[in-house]
Amino acid sequence: MAIKSLDDNEPKLKNALPQQIFTKTALEPGVLKSVVDEINKIDPQKFNDHDLIGRVYESFLQAFSINADKEEGEFYTPHSIVELIASLIEPFDGTVYDPCCGSGGMFVQAAIFIEAHGGNTKAVNVYGQESEPATYRLAKMNLAIRGISYHLGDRAVSTFSDDQHKELKFDNTMANPLKKYAEYGGFETDPRWQGYGVPPTSNANYAWILHILNKLNVSCGIAGFLLANGALGDNDTQGIRKQLIESDKVEAIIVSPRNMFYSTDISSVTL
Repeated sequence: MAIKSLDDNEPKLKNALPQQIFTKTALEPGVLKSVVDEINKIDPQKFNDHDLIGRVYESFLQAFSINADKEEGEFYTPHSIVELIASLIEPFDGTVYDPCCGSGGMFVQAAIFIEAHGGNTKAVNVYGQESEPATYRLAKMNLAIRGISYHLGDRAVSTFSDDQHKELKFDNTMANPLKKYAEYGGFETDPRWQGYGVPPTSNANYAWILHILNKLNVSCGIAGFLLANGALGDNDTQGIRKQLIESDKVEAIIVSPRNMFYSTDISSVTL
């Protein structure tokens, strides 16, 4: 009844909360209670990892996602990397955008960073988009329970095929984009690539870069995002990289060590 009441009365949580969870998942009585009981046994005095939730979430991704052990899989962005990106762009006011926001972890950790530095999270407006329906619903719940006001579009859909914030530009962008993307029509003539050339369809690294660049506020926009280390050496993107540098769009590239992620040893770069 409580879940139905929230679904009926909170527009931003519409269709986000799990309905009829016991009947649809065929759970035995007491299963959810036992899970919560196990979590409650965790003693923060003994287990003081500041990114405990991240470890649990990444473990679930690895266990239940068929792509979690592949390069194109979904990975939880560790707290330390989000903190690094937040330190670089300092998103203390204005708009914060993530075009592939997953469960909203970037937003949550950015809010924690803002509070830790004496900032006001109410001065920040959050905008995001997520293509996976289940993860989209999780993001809405994740942000709602933390009191973070958000705009995630009307539905779960790829940023490439249907930009839910098409007319907007943003002050700050934080992202950890996946290399894959949904099938997308009109790729060759997309205005987001104007001046840089068409990014290759073999992976989405430079499509994400150019999308993020296109969405920045031209007067004060700044972005920090994560890519696989291999993005720096793709042979078919040399022209785009050259144009980005000559246009003075890149301020810094930070190479992260391996094993930063819990379920993959892939190395990464922060731009």
